[in-house]
Amino acid sequence: MTDKPRSPDIMPLRVYDTRSREKRELSTLEDGRVSMYVCGITPYSPSHLGHARCYLAFDVVHRWLEASGYDVDYVQNFTDIDDKILDISDSEGVDYSVVANRNIDDYLEAMDTMNVLRADHYPRVTETIPEIIDMISTLEGKGHAYVGDDGVYFEIDTAPGKFGQLTGQTLEMVRAGAGGRVADTGSGKRDHRDFALWKLAKPGEPSWESPWGDGRPGWHIECSAMSLNHFGEQFDIHGGGHDLRFPHHEAEIFQSECCTESEPVVGYWMHNGFVNVDGEKMSKSLGNFWTIRDAFEHHEPLALRYALLSVPYRNPIDLTPEFLEDAATHFNRLVGAYGDSLSSDSESETDLSGASERFAAAMDDDFNTRAAMIEIQAVVSSANGSDVAVWLERHAGDVLGLLPPSEDVMAGLAQADSARAEVAEGSTRCWPSARARGIPRTGPAPTRSATRLLRWESSSRTGQTARPGAWTDYSSSETSTEGWLLMRLRMLELITPIEPTTTTREKKIAAQ
Repeated sequence: MTDKPRSPDIMPLRVYDTRSREKRELSTLEDGRVSMYVCGITPYSPSHLGHARCYLAFDVVHRWLEASGYDVDYVQNFTDIDDKILDISDSEGVDYSVVANRNIDDYLEAMDTMNVLRADHYPRVTETIPEIIDMISTLEGKGHAYVGDDGVYFEIDTAPGKFGQLTGQTLEMVRAGAGGRVADTGSGKRDHRDFALWKLAKPGEPSWESPWGDGRPGWHIECSAMSLNHFGEQFDIHGGGHDLRFPHHEAEIFQSECCTESEPVVGYWMHNGFVNVDGEKMSKSLGNFWTIRDAFEHHEPLALRYALLSVPYRNPIDLTPEFLEDAATHFNRLVGAYGDSLSSDSESETDLSGASERFAAAMDDDFNTRAAMIEIQAVVSSANGSDVAVWLERHAGDVLGLLPPSEDVMAGLAQADSARAEVAEGSTRCWPSARARGIPRTGPAPTRSATRLLRWESSSRTGQTARPGAWTDYSSSETSTEGWLLMRLRMLELITPIEPTTTTREKKIAAQ
């Protein structure tokens, strides 16, 4: 990659801006630096595949900007106080913070397992209350907010011309009851389209002191306050899911621009597409709702990452068995080629510079991961050598986050070589699956790195799934690499869960 931001005269990076509805050349407030805020989770339940799709997309944005030489200041918030969190804390009889912290930990562990780089900052709503109160006071002082019977509201009519900038809606198109967590039915509202800035506390609810009475913030003001508190009056990129365009992000435009009188506060609005399952929107009511942990029970985490990145981030993605199987096949080939290249003593005869240019052109075209991954597939299919390993590390690894650490791959290859030697000598071993606990086994279980490597081979080489709790034997007759993998994989399909690996950024943080 480059050591500094590329010159726009050579290869401009173009980003689709939801507000202007066009791809625009990236122009940042500070040369060589990108300020990026992405709306984080509301941690009331375990994270799901919709979360994974969003934060993988912005992980790649983060990675490509850094690979291009930009210093990225990445902020992702946690909405750690919310009606749903309070409902669950009441039902469980625990403090709301217990629910929030539990699900934040689950989210971070899942992201680590999928090789998502940590953001630089994770502000929480509960840690930003003074700044939120100050912002509401400013809006009230400028005539954009008023006090109702149950809290403070933003008055839409005081900001003409700002409505619908992300969705194209008009004020007349918005009906009462739309908008989810915007308190449409609140008492004392002057207009049903006005939204809550501060909610007065109900009996027994956690609350904070304010000039308007004890309470807690409304949903939209939280992100405005957290982003402006960190970046100041303007920043470069604001991201989130497609569903956040309205009301959440349009409400942020109202609040932030009326408070700061800076326009625009955000340079580029970016939104990722929905996740569908078998052609239907993923939802609990349809029975097709997958948490990330559910998905890990059936799919190798990095293979799942491959699948979610194989569709451009703005497009909806439909998770079907065929789609996931195809992605796993390509992922298996990628890791296999990487392992072969790591073991090679010579360089390939293929000129990789053209592939690098096409890869960069794809990523510069609004982070087009699909086109970039086609270039990776072409390299995997046509080249092998030590230089290919380096190329894959820089493109498939550093930028797309699709490769495991090379030491894990080499350890897996060594384990495979050792096991093949044992098979060739005529020894017979068998291991139970993870679900057959308590049953004695003969021979040592394979290392986790070997398990990980071999599981990458499962769908493309065998097309089979091991039976839960089943014993599987292989004998000296299975002496070929193909035959050995076929038998070995049937044993390893349900072995001990894969643990998350430490990311490069975490290693740097730990060393400081």
